[in-house]
Amino acid sequence: MLQILTVAFPFFALVLCGYLAARRGMLPLVAIPGLNGFVLFFALPCMLYRFGASTPIGELLDVSLALTYLLCALVMVAFVVAVTLHGRIGWNDAAFGALVGAFPNTGFMGVPLLVALLGAKAAGPAIVTILVDMVITSSLCIALSRLGGDPAQGGVSAGQAAKNALKGVAANPMPWSILLGALFSALQLELPKPVAATVGLLADAASPVALFTIGAVLARSQMLAKDDKSHEVHWQEYVPVALIKLFLHPLLVLLVGVSAVSLGVHIDKFALTVLVLLAALPSASNVSLLAERFGADNGRIARIILVSTAAAFFTFSGAVALMVGI
Repeated sequence: MLQILTVAFPFFALVLCGYLAARRGMLPLVAIPGLNGFVLFFALPCMLYRFGASTPIGELLDVSLALTYLLCALVMVAFVVAVTLHGRIGWNDAAFGALVGAFPNTGFMGVPLLVALLGAKAAGPAIVTILVDMVITSSLCIALSRLGGDPAQGGVSAGQAAKNALKGVAANPMPWSILLGALFSALQLELPKPVAATVGLLADAASPVALFTIGAVLARSQMLAKDDKSHEVHWQEYVPVALIKLFLHPLLVLLVGVSAVSLGVHIDKFALTVLVLLAALPSASNVSLLAERFGADNGRIARIILVSTAAAFFTFSGAVALMVGI
């Protein structure tokens, strides 16, 4: 357990550094979108490309793994919506609450952390889950968020919202970098050495800058939420969802995965371990940006992400100790 905490500590410490830098004004809030843009459009795509290109194509096309993870994501979305859709929490807030309950921070935190803990082989299953969450889970929750809107008042339908979400996915460089890496892996191609060296430099910057940016984004979201005095967010509206993300999600993935294996579905034990640990990660920080864009209660979403990230240092480390020991 001490060895696991030693490996995990620097990752969460970088998140804390970013949080403190933003809170204390050392990092201006207006600079955070620039950091986020560097990670999203340059560093992270290069890191994902590198992992995709170095991963056997069969691991990137693991349909059984993708369907297992997708089933769990759908169950999580339905469950969180069902238990939170009441009172002042309408479809918009419930849907984005479900998204933070089902969407782990795989890209910014999960891939580098699990590779550090389990080796480069962990990147394959992680990349599969990124595609599922970005293409299906996010689009579904955005569509659900529109169910409570009134088209006559300038809103959009759930179907149109889903189309818009898919357009957003198409404009995101992350899935394209994964697909490009998979193509190079399948055809056994290599980039020219100067280009490969440039990609390598950007890829090496992805992990520290992404983790620092997570902390800064969390701090900014919390600061903006505190400035919004229109309503208060009670702890009962965000702590349970954070606990559901950290405990119920990985447990569900483990149970569904073990059940699938017992029914004859071929799922590699190592890949299932990676899947469970990905589910044990805190909520994805980019959901806060989506919630703000679609008019959801970003104060609540930011608090869910903050609580899950702070608690994950202990819960995720415990999950690693349990799963690696199985």
